[in-house]
Amino acid sequence: MAQQIINGKQLVQDIRGGLKEEVDRLAAEGFRPGLAVVLVGDDPASGVYVRNKAKACEQVGIYSEVHRLPAETSQAELLALVDKLNRDANIHGILVQLPLPKHISEDAVIDAIAVEKDVDGFHPINVGNLSIGKPGLLPCTPAGIIEIIKRTGVPISGKRAVVIGRSNIVGKPVAMLLLRENATVTVCHSRTENMKELCREADILVVAIGKPKFVTKEFVKPGAVVVDVGINRLDDGTLVGDVDFDDVVDIAGPITPVPGVVGPMTITMLLQNTVQAAKALRR
Repeated sequence: MAQQIINGKQLVQDIRGGLKEEVDRLAAEGFRPGLAVVLVGDDPASGVYVRNKAKACEQVGIYSEVHRLPAETSQAELLALVDKLNRDANIHGILVQLPLPKHISEDAVIDAIAVEKDVDGFHPINVGNLSIGKPGLLPCTPAGIIEIIKRTGVPISGKRAVVIGRSNIVGKPVAMLLLRENATVTVCHSRTENMKELCREADILVVAIGKPKFVTKEFVKPGAVVVDVGINRLDDGTLVGDVDFDDVVDIAGPITPVPGVVGPMTITMLLQNTVQAAKALRR
């Protein structure tokens, strides 16, 4: 089959270009969307993510501030900062970078973020809105995956979709979003029997399990859209996805390489959520 490798750079440029125009219009009216990112500790990967988010905000004109706290910060101190940001009129989106140090409850921190500023889409109320189809802030990676699929030109409605992975951050919410788009959805996980057979029925295959090169061509229906959410570092330092890209690329339809598509799209959806939250709070 002709290779259809999805161009993440072009995809992100197109969406962020539209967001920049919207932010510029708001700024001309004296109103600028604002995002606060909170980083606790010095996890290297988290530090990279936070820098990328700050750079992306700058690109589209969103006001951003990063609060870097030492690893020994107490839960009470972190919750006090979240409360302060909840009440800050210049901040419309709050993101606390996960994972947090073990002595801090992630659930307690997520619950403390104002629902209308929860641009990660992790607050139980936003998760509930997603599950029943009400409007709300969507989790960034799942929303980005749906946008990627739509921009391939492949219709989602009526198609068979298989999601490998059932995490609260990606697997479950992307399955719900695919249902919202009228796909017929199967979720596979570590206890699934006949996984290869189920996956081979999929017109759309989303893989998010954290196992390098797990999905080979035996899993893939010819021409299927394949979205690889995984990012794994091999012993030699190479970054690979959960899909064996070289094995699958010649049989798949549109396919996302790793890295370069899902990660940047996740940050792009964070920017979109921040603008959406700002406009809602402005009203």
